[in-house]
Amino acid sequence: MANRIPEDAVEKARRAAERQKLTRHRGLATWGEKLVPLERFRKAVDEAGTALNPEERADARQEYRRPNSEGPAPEAEGPYRRIAVFGGVYNNHCALAALLEEAHRRDAEAVYCLGDLGGFGPHPEKVRPLLEQGAVKTLQGNYEESLASGREDCNCGYTDPRDNHFATLSYRYTEAHCSPEFKAWMGTLPRQRRVRVGSRELLLVHGSPRRINEFLFFSSAPAAYFETLLDQHRCDGLLCTHTGLHWHRRLPSGRDAVNVGVIGRPANDGDPRVWFSILEESRNGIDVELVPLAYDHQGLAEEMRREELPEEFVETILSGWWTTCLEVLPPRERAASKY
Repeated sequence: MANRIPEDAVEKARRAAERQKLTRHRGLATWGEKLVPLERFRKAVDEAGTALNPEERADARQEYRRPNSEGPAPEAEGPYRRIAVFGGVYNNHCALAALLEEAHRRDAEAVYCLGDLGGFGPHPEKVRPLLEQGAVKTLQGNYEESLASGREDCNCGYTDPRDNHFATLSYRYTEAHCSPEFKAWMGTLPRQRRVRVGSRELLLVHGSPRRINEFLFFSSAPAAYFETLLDQHRCDGLLCTHTGLHWHRRLPSGRDAVNVGVIGRPANDGDPRVWFSILEESRNGIDVELVPLAYDHQGLAEEMRREELPEEFVETILSGWWTTCLEVLPPRERAASKY
């Protein structure tokens, strides 16, 4: 009979392996499929960005810290007992159809989409009829902002050249397959909504209240930052998306910050299912449930191949692991990646 390894030893080995994985990255940056010295990566980022003089930097810093002043706050919708919320459709009409069925089965009184209808997947025009059929209340994400204003890129906020290469491929496909009428409709979508669930008033945004393409990852956005945002915007909770990774954080004040997940591609965890959120009133405020969603991902992959979309995109849909647009991940989320 083989000797069993004590569970604490297994856990110690797992933690050591994780630490080793993080340590190997120290002083290096991921650039495409290579690790390069951090200074070399920073130099490439500097050359790709915009150089500001000291006065411009001071103005940009002040603008970044300025509370939202885009007119009066929108009136809160509701109150609702239970809502379903998701982001990042990325042209994945198969997942959107499955989500509407699941939201109906769970008796959601309203369904909200936090933007980014386009990207990665095939046939963007298949998304809009489903949104109308489900009476989905939709926000404007960076994709809608770019398509409606005729920008040449998605303004996703990537800095790595390989990320930008694949982001450009998916944006050009979506831009070429969207009708002018669809793009114009995207430009009419609001950038924020407020919704009341029970007694809690929640602010809904795409990236953050500050920037439409701000990445709010669990590991890199501290609770104090969310407390400041919620104070500035006088709300009891913040719902966002944009990163592609779902999480929920109960803040020290008892308020909530939630990345509601995306339904356009899996969460980089080896599972082809995608994620959305259910928020429900409760005796203590709201309950937040992060929900995995199965859908016809095989059928979507076949459509993507017929449209000759990059095989890297198809692999992500089938495997659940990101193969592109992952260099933006902070170290902890990057360490959990397969690629």
